[in-house]
Amino acid sequence: MALPPRVFFTLQEIADRWGCPVSDMAGWAAMGTLKIVTGIPPIECGELRVAGLVQIQPTDVLPMFRRCGTGPHEAHLKRVRQLDREDWLYITAPEEGVLVSFSDLLILGQEVQRFEVVHNIFGRVAESAGLGDDGDYDWTGMNVEITRRVFEEGLPKSQGEWIRELQDWFAARSETGDFPDERSIRRRLTPILKALKFKNPPR
Repeated sequence: MALPPRVFFTLQEIADRWGCPVSDMAGWAAMGTLKIVTGIPPIECGELRVAGLVQIQPTDVLPMFRRCGTGPHEAHLKRVRQLDREDWLYITAPEEGVLVSFSDLLILGQEVQRFEVVHNIFGRVAESAGLGDDGDYDWTGMNVEITRRVFEEGLPKSQGEWIRELQDWFAARSETGDFPDERSIRRRLTPILKALKFKNPPR
């Protein structure tokens, strides 16, 4: 059974995926075109108790996003926004705010998909379910993605890992998040693995 699309991506993963510095993502988030989230333990915002996934405002912890890379890896958040609300909540307890690490700043998978479609990052926008002009999945586009992956990142650790990556790739370009089943991808990936002498990849 195929796994569902990924829920979270780290900022560094998306920086590598989009070929941009993390500081650019901070700028887009500050201008409201991208949402950066993190998970927090229960805190108090006046009379309201908040916990779980919340949105952050990058300008509140801007030193973490220095383009030169000399910024701190941790900072205290003084305000957060719940994902289903528009107003920012100021943290009253703990008084120092919530300590967050750069590694814990995330972008939701659905937000990655939305951003890529809106800005046509990969040069094509799926019409529905990752389908091409012939009504089938965009297998030609998948081959282009495979070439890019091998050239820029090398081979994955296993065939199973590569299949999951490609399912994520299809899902990110689909309006509904649909992607081909594992068998369909493996059938097309196997000849490529043989050509690359990817011997007996684990499944």
